[in-house]
Amino acid sequence: MVRILKGKNINKVSHLVFRILKFQELFTQIIEVNNPDKMPCIYAMWHAHQFCVHGIRHRAKLHVLVSRSRDGEIIADVVERWGFKTVRGSKGKKGAVEASMQMISILKSGENCAMMVDGPKGPARVVKDGVVKIAKLAGVPIVPVYWYSKNFTWAKFPSWDSLRAPIFKTNLINIYGEPIYAPQDADDEDIRKQVQESLEDLEKKAPQAFDEVYQFGLWKKKRK
Repeated sequence: MVRILKGKNINKVSHLVFRILKFQELFTQIIEVNNPDKMPCIYAMWHAHQFCVHGIRHRAKLHVLVSRSRDGEIIADVVERWGFKTVRGSKGKKGAVEASMQMISILKSGENCAMMVDGPKGPARVVKDGVVKIAKLAGVPIVPVYWYSKNFTWAKFPSWDSLRAPIFKTNLINIYGEPIYAPQDADDEDIRKQVQESLEDLEKKAPQAFDEVYQFGLWKKKRK
């Protein structure tokens, strides 16, 4: 695998992945539910729901945090081809600090960032404290977002994070939580728990929200 994913091969693989996702885009309909539309903010999501960035508005002003792993090289290239921007620290122990500083600068300039708050290696569905520290230093709110569909074509992959992705015709929602603010004097663990609880609450609310979107035919309206 190490020999395969190098140089031009990474570009070829990322191009193939991008073409597959662009094809899938024709069959994917995403409706946003309760997006507070805060700018700047940090959109916080599970690693399994990383593709939900596709449904977030203001794509040209959204910076997605991507790791410096070999997989990250492919993901970053695909994300940028899709019209987003990426945030990437260098490899090694200092990489996380560099990426955090980049995000703080971006947020202070007025643009948004997106983070997989249980990544890059888990444990899955456990919020780490990085998002809280960045929100505090940048002075911006955290907006939890959860991706959901009842369609059987919303597939779960056998990865550590149980990655979810649409395969062929799929209706989806991005459901958003209330903005979570992190004042300078707030306890980091308290804010981290708020983000954790908000994402867990969105998981409970998502099925009903999906049914309401279906009831009002919002996917049909979007196609028009």
